This record gives sequence, C-alpha cells and structure tokens, in this order.
Amino acid sequence: MSDSNVTTPPTIALILARAGSKGVPGKNIAPIAGKPCIAWTIDYTLASKGLTRIAVSTDDPKITDLIHTRYPQLDLIARPANLATDTARVDDAARHALESLESKYPNLKDPRIIILYANVPVRPPGLIERALKSLDIPNTDSVQSYQPVGKNHPWWMARLDSTGQVSPWQGDVLNHNVYRRQDLPPAYLPDGAILAVTRRALMLQVPGVPPGPHAFFGLSRRGLETAPGEVIDIDSPLDLAVAEATLRKASTVNQ
Repeated sequence: MSDSNVTTPPTIALILARAGSKGVPGKNIAPIAGKPCIAWTIDYTLASKGLTRIAVSTDDPKITDLIHTRYPQLDLIARPANLATDTARVDDAARHALESLESKYPNLKDPRIIILYANVPVRPPGLIERALKSLDIPNTDSVQSYQPVGKNHPWWMARLDSTGQVSPWQGDVLNHNVYRRQDLPPAYLPDGAILAVTRRALMLQVPGVPPGPHAFFGLSRRGLETAPGEVIDIDSPLDLAVAEATLRKASTVNQ
C-alpha cells in the first residue's frame, strides 16, 4: 500500500515522429501488420499505466492527420523544421515538446518524461511502468533500455586496413583471446525502446554534466535489460519485415 502523503509527479509520454528517413522513407507511417508503424507505439502507450498526458511531436502531415482522426485525445505538437532534420538532436525536439505542453497545461509541475520513438513498433509489456519505477529511485536522472549484444560483442570487433590486414579494434590481442561466446563478459547496447528522464535532466539543469549530445541523460543513469527479440527498431526494410511477421504472429496467438 502506498503512503497517502506521497504524491506521484505528473508523467508525460512524448512520441517523437519526424517525417524524414534515409534508410526507410516514411517508416513512421509505414503499414505494419494492419496499421501504421506509429500506431503500435501509440496503442502501447495508451495501454500503459501512470501517464498524465501523451503527446506526439511531428512534422509529418500524414501523422498529423492520423492523430486528428484516430487519436484526438492526444496532444499534437507541430515539430519545427529545424528540429526535424536528420542532424537534429532528440533532446532539442523533446525540450520543444515539453515547453509546448507546459505552456498549455500550467499544472504540469516538474514532470517525469518518457521518450518513445515512433519507429519502434515492438516493445515488451510493462516497459513504461518499469522505467518509471527505476526513475523514481532517489537521485536517478535517466533510465534507458538495453539489449545484450550476444555474439556482436566489442571484444570480437576488429579492424581491416586497405590491404585486408586484420588487427584488434582495441588492445593488442585479437578477440581478447576469447573464442567461445559463453566466455564473453556481459555487454549491452541501447535498443531504442524507451528513455525516461527527469525534467531537470532534460532541461540540462543537473550540475556537473559534461556538455555533449547526451548531456540530457544527466549523471546518474540507469538501465533496463530487454531480451533479444523483445524490441524491434525499424532502421531497414528487413526490420519492417521482421516486425510484420512478429506482430502478425502475436495477434494470431492472442486470438
């Protein structure tokens, strides 16, 4: 039972969905298993607990139309052109969205922010709730999801020069003298499924954080592990095909 004197801060889910993409043009609105890619993230978010508001930040007219017709209960934020290029930073777009929402809703005091990418149609159940629980650990600035890298491990990375000569990516010994995957130390890669941050971290107000593109993560960063296959981030046509098969299989099982 929760303490009745403890109040839960407001929580905003920001779904970022710019129109441009070089790898898979229009991927955020691409049809996957019967609905647009972004709709999987929206429906996932609507089914989650602990959210005060859900907003979509986009410069895509097709996504704008989708929100107006299918999800009118969401907050729609027009993403400026300078924040929708392929070099624009996620934190700049997220800050713009947060400031827009705070201007519209003055009661959003010191919110927790969940950042979700529209091109991730497959996530494990309960990830938003897990991220919020971890973010609420005292002094935590951010929480990010990670998948184990498996055989694509940094110890097994190598360099090839112009002549084809092989050398270690780091150190002096190729493969760190490890030849069995089971003997590799655990290593993890951000999987794009979720990022949760405090307002202070997003607004670059955490003292002592070095400047840079990841300064909005703050100093105290936590990770959530996801299992292989639990997250699909659309970056290539192959990812689209895998997501289609995964979601169609899941819908068949749940029928």
